[in-house]
Amino acid sequence: MTKPTNTLPDSFVDWFRGSSPYIHAHRGCTFVIAFGGEAVADTGFANLIHDIALLHGLGIRLVLVHGARPQIEERLKTRGVKTQFINGLRVTDDAALTCVKEAAGSVRVEIEALLSMGLANSPMAGVRIRAASGNFVTAKPIGVRDGIDYCHTGEVRRIDAVGLEQRLEVGAIAIVPPLGYSPTGEVFNLSAADVAASVAIALGAEKLISLVEAKGLTDSRNRLIPNIVPKEVDALLSRRKQLPVDLQQHMRAAVSTCRSGVKRIHLIDRKLDGALLKELFTRDGIGTLITAEPYEETRTARIDDVGGLLSLIEPLETGGVLVRRSRELLETEIDGFTLMERDGMAIACAALYPYPQESMAELACVAVHPDYRGGDRGDQLLAQMESQARQQGIHQLFILTTQTAHWFRERGFVQAELKDLPMHKRELYNYRRNAKVFIKTL
Repeated sequence: MTKPTNTLPDSFVDWFRGSSPYIHAHRGCTFVIAFGGEAVADTGFANLIHDIALLHGLGIRLVLVHGARPQIEERLKTRGVKTQFINGLRVTDDAALTCVKEAAGSVRVEIEALLSMGLANSPMAGVRIRAASGNFVTAKPIGVRDGIDYCHTGEVRRIDAVGLEQRLEVGAIAIVPPLGYSPTGEVFNLSAADVAASVAIALGAEKLISLVEAKGLTDSRNRLIPNIVPKEVDALLSRRKQLPVDLQQHMRAAVSTCRSGVKRIHLIDRKLDGALLKELFTRDGIGTLITAEPYEETRTARIDDVGGLLSLIEPLETGGVLVRRSRELLETEIDGFTLMERDGMAIACAALYPYPQESMAELACVAVHPDYRGGDRGDQLLAQMESQARQQGIHQLFILTTQTAHWFRERGFVQAELKDLPMHKRELYNYRRNAKVFIKTL
């Protein structure tokens, strides 16, 4: 009998190993995932449910907040009911409310049905997931604004966090529709984005994840913005009035959630297959991350960064690009290093060694992680080092290089002679390495 060959690519093994830190970090955390009725109506919705089931299987506590706009529209059209949208909100009269309740109930049942699947030879094989829904949202009417009576359209007044926690503690996935209830028994049509934000805040969730209909948050050249802070979102909303209403609602909800203590809010294009997994289990993700503090920062290195610096520079030392530095030397010189960090990982570094008498400084140990060399991080790091040098009264930067001369020449460094270096540096010059000297006047 022939033994079957292993056909799994090495890339799968690498990806699975690379996801390990996130599997450990996410276990036991609470994530609120919001998506619209468009996602439910999509033919690929089953794949999204499979991914949600996988997150549940990895020990993540999940609350799903769904919308129902296309399902509501379908029922309104069938009954010949017309409604108005004002400032992104539907005016929900009595006839529209009936359609809203029917649509929200239908979507909830469809989600529960998919979570109940357990067919053999399917992603849900052997999976037993308990889904729980209920009257977790107390709401109040929006009332009359600018002369417009919004009727049964409401806003969140309170979230039953205790009730939701009880469902999560017994291992259920909680499902929260875009409906709220008043103490007098009234039903209100709510914004799913606002409900998701309110739930995330009430639970103290680690993440709010919004699967949006747009590509995501993009800049003026339609390039995805990978990470952003709330004040930048505010500025973007004030500048760009033509953003899709769905995206605007989720952006405003994200800012409110972030400022209320939820550490990470993700905006993801829900049309991308596997979007949840790619966003949550890779370092760079595929969407926009909103955090109170920058996700990527450049700062002075600390003693506990030595391990990260070593992992960054050792491959370049092995290749002869950088001079070898021991851990002990790095610990001694750590104050002279600047580190670029992304989600706790060192992705670039450089060191500055000043020679104040000559108003010169050596720029050394410039390294960028291979996965991040395609962008402009090297230029950002160089600009940071030049700024530091100027603040110290340095007028010239010099480098000694064996293999990266072209990169520095393209950035204003000019080839020079050994005699142009400070005396002390000349005395330490390694003739066996035979590095070339380049100087840049600041």
